[in-house]
Amino acid sequence: MKTSISIKKMVIAAMFAALTCVATMVISIPIPATNGYINIGDCIVLLSGWLLGGVYGTAAAAVGSMFADLFLSYTAYAPGTLVIKGLMALVAFVVFKALSGKIPAFAARLLSAVCAEAVMVGGYFLYESTILGYGLGAVPSIFSNMIQAAGGIVISVVVMELIKNNKYIVKLQNA
Repeated sequence: MKTSISIKKMVIAAMFAALTCVATMVISIPIPATNGYINIGDCIVLLSGWLLGGVYGTAAAAVGSMFADLFLSYTAYAPGTLVIKGLMALVAFVVFKALSGKIPAFAARLLSAVCAEAVMVGGYFLYESTILGYGLGAVPSIFSNMIQAAGGIVISVVVMELIKNNKYIVKLQNA
């Protein structure tokens, strides 16, 4: 029985990875000044953490986001994205779990999303300024990433509020 649940979760994680990739690519608004883009993939990244948990959510968010970078020809960002988006899902899961039961679920989700998006903004700044060698030239990306973060927070929290009582969602969270 436990194997069956793991296989189901792996399949669902693969579907979330694909959904993350598509959500990132479909609504992708390039920002020429920063060489980046704004997308709605962060919504699925956060949902992955909340719905699939630490291991599966992290994997789905990381792989799906990385493939979006590869498909959109942002190959230099793919390794950073793999780590940063995976950490986002993990942070969303861990913070939500730590706050659950102590504060209302909505507030726990909101705070976990803010923490996860802070990882994204800081992570991309560090990646661009060090690994990609942009130095202080990476500063403008902070602002575009903050816009993306705000969108990801609002959309993911609203979507989760809309689906949280669905019997399949409840079953997925308890698996």
